[in-house]
Amino acid sequence: MLNAMIFAAGLGTRLKPFTDNKPKALVELAGKPLLERAILKLIELKVDRIVINVHHYADLIEEFLRVNRNFGIDIRISDERDELLDTGGGLKKAADLFIPNAPVLIYNVDVLSSLDLNELIDQHTKSDALVSMVMRERTSSRYLYFNTKNQLTGWKNCKTGEIKEARDDMNKSQPMAFSGIHLIDPNLFSLITENGKFSIIDLYLRLAKEEKILAYKDCSEIWTDLGKPEDLAWAQEHLK
Repeated sequence: MLNAMIFAAGLGTRLKPFTDNKPKALVELAGKPLLERAILKLIELKVDRIVINVHHYADLIEEFLRVNRNFGIDIRISDERDELLDTGGGLKKAADLFIPNAPVLIYNVDVLSSLDLNELIDQHTKSDALVSMVMRERTSSRYLYFNTKNQLTGWKNCKTGEIKEARDDMNKSQPMAFSGIHLIDPNLFSLITENGKFSIIDLYLRLAKEEKILAYKDCSEIWTDLGKPEDLAWAQEHLK
């Protein structure tokens, strides 16, 4: 069994004016909403259940799913209308909606990727990782660091200089940029002690001191974050 979660609750402020009257999840790329693209990719993977968190224009997302009859798959809504909980808080709130004791593939709604997700699942299973994070060697303002065993060792914000060290060998580790796709073992849920609104990256950094939080290095042809109008324009041109 395999769960998936699509993070779709963000305000989409970087995508204005496209998000002035709709959520980022329903912004279209080549005539198809980003949420639909993510759902179809997960259906292709044969996931058993999809959980989608909602906040900004939540009603529009629920209506979109109803009109499309959930695309024929088991979809549950994690409602964050009252408070946007960030990635960690959002995952924790959704915990009871997943099929129990099955891994969860987390997928940001604003990611366009040609990654073979079956290969990610295969490596995750073989490595016995608590978390497998899809990482790429690309320019970014924030980096996660991984040692020669692909273990998470730290994080750095290049703009502010802020560093969060998870292991002593961070300074000998390779910086890589996160792709917004990660696969978690269901045992992760029992290790979450944080409450309310919190970042999943901070959770991973805390757990990395003791647990296997590993990088899955993605060298596939296409990856882009569709968070800004210029990213959307690039993807639109590329898909042509």
